[in-house]
Amino acid sequence: MRPAGSGGGADPGSAPSPAPLSLLRRAVFGIGAGIVFLVLLGLGTWQVERRAWKLDLIARVDARVHAPPVPAPGPAEWPRVGPDDAYRHVTLSGAFLHGRETLVQAVTERGGGFWVLTPLRRPDGTLVLVNRGFVPGDRRDPATRAAGQVADETTVTGLLRLTEPKGAFLRSNDPKDDRWYSRDVAAIAGARGLTDVAPYFVDADATPNPGGLPVGGLTVIAFPNNHLVYAITWYGMALMLAGTVVYLLRGGHGPRPAGE
Repeated sequence: MRPAGSGGGADPGSAPSPAPLSLLRRAVFGIGAGIVFLVLLGLGTWQVERRAWKLDLIARVDARVHAPPVPAPGPAEWPRVGPDDAYRHVTLSGAFLHGRETLVQAVTERGGGFWVLTPLRRPDGTLVLVNRGFVPGDRRDPATRAAGQVADETTVTGLLRLTEPKGAFLRSNDPKDDRWYSRDVAAIAGARGLTDVAPYFVDADATPNPGGLPVGGLTVIAFPNNHLVYAITWYGMALMLAGTVVYLLRGGHGPRPAGE
């Protein structure tokens, strides 16, 4: 008689090993895993490239913001205004048309309230919407900030901004009821009966307005840059997949943890 548990009997204390994969299943599994592996590597590499692009964008915007101001684009340049002009430091002169101002809902470091967008008529007769700055909700009525309604010709320095069409996330502009959630130049111009309007607007800088309102210089320049984290995530998943594939193709056998 053999002692219990001796000879060819299975060791009751050990877990059964997975059955080895057949040759066909190994091939199919390997091909599928290889495709996924390449996709993960591609996603990781794409994020690395996106990070390089984002860093270059941030550097270029920073250079525009801190460059000496240049004249805001005139009518001859309007067709060429695009992303490469965003946040360009510009200056322009003219007279404000305060009776055509538009209030756009805003949330700033000063709390909730409104941006005051006012057309500025330049000497050539063209108009540029100027975001003169922020006013709290209880000062939305121009009569409560009459000192800031500059009547004489003035010079504005600020940052050129691209139009923000249609509205904000889940909140569409409603010109009919005069509710604005984004600075949509074309829509605001249409609602106010303005013509010869530049296709951009200008965020005024922090130069104080008479009476202290509106408050300019509150432009937020922020570009999320999480591409390195995403790249590490995709590359990490590719590495984990490769390890899992090697383990399974070996029949589920690998080094046992210490102590077993």
